[in-house]
Amino acid sequence: MIHHSDQGCQYTSVAFGRRCRAAGVRPSMGSVGDCYDNAMAESFFATLECELLDPTRFPNPKTAGEALFEFIEAWYNPHRRHSALGYLSPVNFEQQLRGLE
Repeated sequence: MIHHSDQGCQYTSVAFGRRCRAAGVRPSMGSVGDCYDNAMAESFFATLECELLDPTRFPNPKTAGEALFEFIEAWYNPHRRHSALGYLSPVNFEQQLRGLE
């Protein structure tokens, strides 16, 4: 798992780094003054918010988790094409990278 953040002091602290390591999380930070380094993640979350979260009310956390899994694994990764991936879906891009397609 990767935790991507800005350069805020709460994320650059030694204590936060220790907590990440203890939890098996890899910290990742954007470059100072570079608004484009996080563009793919921002695009994903905007799509997730508009297409799943905004129009849906979840009765409980379990249902929300199942819906997130379904959105990501059944629709987004196999079907959502990205300009940064040569207009391939993430699954097709990985297959092409591995020589499977």
